[in-house]
Amino acid sequence: MARAYQKEESKEVKRERRAQNFAKYLASLKFGFYCMTHPIDGFWKLTHEKKGTVGAATTILFFTILVRILKLRYTSFMFLQVYWEDINIFLYIASILFPLALWVVGNWALTTLFDGKGRLKDVYMGTCYGMLPYPVIQFPLMIVSNFVTIEEGQFYQVLSVLSLILCLLLIVNGLAQIHAFSPGKNLLFTVASLFAMLVMVFILMIFFSMISQGVAYFISIGREMMFRI
Repeated sequence: MARAYQKEESKEVKRERRAQNFAKYLASLKFGFYCMTHPIDGFWKLTHEKKGTVGAATTILFFTILVRILKLRYTSFMFLQVYWEDINIFLYIASILFPLALWVVGNWALTTLFDGKGRLKDVYMGTCYGMLPYPVIQFPLMIVSNFVTIEEGQFYQVLSVLSLILCLLLIVNGLAQIHAFSPGKNLLFTVASLFAMLVMVFILMIFFSMISQGVAYFISIGREMMFRI
């Protein structure tokens, strides 16, 4: 009887914990809009006061990728011409995630060496939260693009570019707040992070080139041995 009661109590505790975690997730997701409208205060609270979560950041990233894919299909052909036979959707998603991973690792690695306050997950969260304007602005624009004329398309183009600029500014500002850097120091490390991305790409290219050459070498040896046998 006591064991059954303890089991029932344990289920209740787990249920309450899941409800609390879900409420925290929703609050952190909603906090993204606060960061978008109050970037300095918002991004400081995001990590230093634990207002953000990795789950909410990943959700924002998911919707950013989803909207980019939907834009290919549902944006008016007057503003975006897509040749689907040339598109591999998995490579398209990888073309977003791979640069993001390089940026997060590069920025974290450099700033860690120079007293940056942000951890790896903080850089990830700050970057993803900074992307929020993209799905918020681009999704309505995608729908509107099917109801405007080519003359009215300048309005579409301007808002589309502004959404990208806003994302860029939020990410740069967010990392400044996360690392507690001055504007000048943050700008320097932003440029250095871009350079670090190029270095990592170069190293990866050399690494995979060596692997392919090694595999080709062992394959040629195997064929030679089979031929002699």
